[in-house]
Amino acid sequence: MQQDKHPDYHPVVFRDRAAGYAFLTRSTATSDRTIEWDDGETYPVVDVEISSESHPFYTGQARTVDTEGRVARFERRYDRADAGSAGGSVPGGGGEPA
Repeated sequence: MQQDKHPDYHPVVFRDRAAGYAFLTRSTATSDRTIEWDDGETYPVVDVEISSESHPFYTGQARTVDTEGRVARFERRYDRADAGSAGGSVPGGGGEPA
């Protein structure tokens, strides 16, 4: 096996400052800042903008989209437009006799 081919894989703390949440995992990410963890060891810390603790999808605060209303509105709009066009359902027809 070739040496020095793979990046350094080590314990790192990822911290979500918005939620006040941090977790220890292994990663290739590096940082100049360190933090003392609950086990008394010091680990590099990487601050993240968003994590599962602050993301709306995972916290249950996600905004639901009314897709049924959108579909019904789309069908109403385009069913009316097709009904008024001449020869819209005739294949190859432009609506006028030759």
